[in-house]
Amino acid sequence: MNQDWLSLRLNPRLQRLRAKISTDPYYRFQSAEEIAIALSLGIRIDVNQATVDDWLRLPGLSIHQARLLSQLAQSGVKFYCIEDVAAALGVTAARLEPLKQILNFSYYDEEILEISPQLINPNTATVEMLGNIPFISIHLAETIIKNRLEDGKYKNIIDFQSRLNLSGETLAQLMHYLKF
Repeated sequence: MNQDWLSLRLNPRLQRLRAKISTDPYYRFQSAEEIAIALSLGIRIDVNQATVDDWLRLPGLSIHQARLLSQLAQSGVKFYCIEDVAAALGVTAARLEPLKQILNFSYYDEEILEISPQLINPNTATVEMLGNIPFISIHLAETIIKNRLEDGKYKNIIDFQSRLNLSGETLAQLMHYLKF
């Protein structure tokens, strides 16, 4: 058994701290030890989607710095590494190095996100809207509307599948275009 894990289990102060970190999403980490506990709980901060509150969890960051980082990300600035965050804040990367382990530098391709299909709710859609979805013929669109009018709204995708007797293969294609 890992010595750090054993000491965490035996130390009541660390157990309380672990419980606090796991239940309070606004808890502000005070030390590298607390960041390590957060990491063991699976807590990470995605720098390109972090809110002001996310940034404020990190020790040593002011409200002004948190706002700046959040606004930069919202305006389209991408952070690829700790050096990018440091440059935005006007500090050295060495100063932010202790925070690096909890930061996640994910890349999001905005072009891909923009071409994602518009999700259609079959409980409110017209025949024309449903007919524009790949894999839905006009006949199936009419059947969806008729079934909805006769038996009420679809509860979820499983209810949708069973009421229309759709194959798993068809449902696998349609679930990318439907929302309930």
